[in-house]
Amino acid sequence: MGHNHAHTPAGRNKRRLAIVLGLTTLYLIAEVVGGLLTGSLALLADAGHMLTDVAGLGLALLAIRFAERPATPERTYGFYRVEILAALANAVILIFISFYILYEAYGRFMNPPEVESKVMLLIAGIGLVINVVGILVLRAGASESLNMKGAYFEVLSDLLTSVGVIIAGLIMLTTGWYYADPLLSAGLGLFILPRTWMLH
Repeated sequence: MGHNHAHTPAGRNKRRLAIVLGLTTLYLIAEVVGGLLTGSLALLADAGHMLTDVAGLGLALLAIRFAERPATPERTYGFYRVEILAALANAVILIFISFYILYEAYGRFMNPPEVESKVMLLIAGIGLVINVVGILVLRAGASESLNMKGAYFEVLSDLLTSVGVIIAGLIMLTTGWYYADPLLSAGLGLFILPRTWMLH
């Protein structure tokens, strides 16, 4: 006799996580492309931050999928090991990304390049909308499990960094002070480092 997982808390949460993971991944790609087109290190740094959330959301989804499988000691250990290895791989990648962002930000402090602020603002604005949608989708599940609460707070931190990118874009657009881009980027680079530890 088959069970309908969609009506269980885990099943509902799996669907919510999959929706938010899809939206976050699409926006991550948009930020990388936008960062390269506009010359904005802040967008690329935020993309690095978004990658921590894609990793976190992916691991949360993985945890629910593994929890739904029939438990045998050997298989449970095997799944747990996959989760640990995925988290470790993500952490190593993110550490490299943060150091690259900090290195680039240092170079830009010496000689800040011009940034296409209008396009940067447009991309960050789309990100803000995606983050708001993600928060609304995950909010109901946040009270059902710690796993979902963690995912909810990850998307909430995305929203705050999107606001930061928008503020940096507005400063550059209105004042031409291009130091705002590496300044925010360095902050995001430093913000990513402790979050990689949380993925362990």
